[in-house]
Amino acid sequence: MTPEIGAFAGRHVLAELRSIDPVLLDDPAFLRAALRVAVTEAGASVREVVDHRFEPQGVTVLALLSESHASVHTYPEVGALFADVFTCGHQADPVLAVRLLAAALGTTAVHMSVVDRGEKDVAASR
Repeated sequence: MTPEIGAFAGRHVLAELRSIDPVLLDDPAFLRAALRVAVTEAGASVREVVDHRFEPQGVTVLALLSESHASVHTYPEVGALFADVFTCGHQADPVLAVRLLAAALGTTAVHMSVVDRGEKDVAASR
């Protein structure tokens, strides 16, 4: 049985990535592109990406997805980033999106929490 796109089920990934080059973490253009590529390659449809650079450092990037959202908030001073990726339906894989983002940032220091949301039996069938 093929699940419906937009089903009331999804996965929500909260991740902490460490050991990242601080220069990358303070570059809004790089982060926008890296997040866009990661979620797209993971099967999501990007509608819009916005960012804000903080003074003296740090960036927040938010990607509005057809499937929900993805965001990152950086801490260049400690070489770390928090990511939040939530996708509804079964087309996009938020775990893969975080792994692709980590690869783009050159780190393997990733801690993820994954929560199945919505109709648990549908979400578990993936």
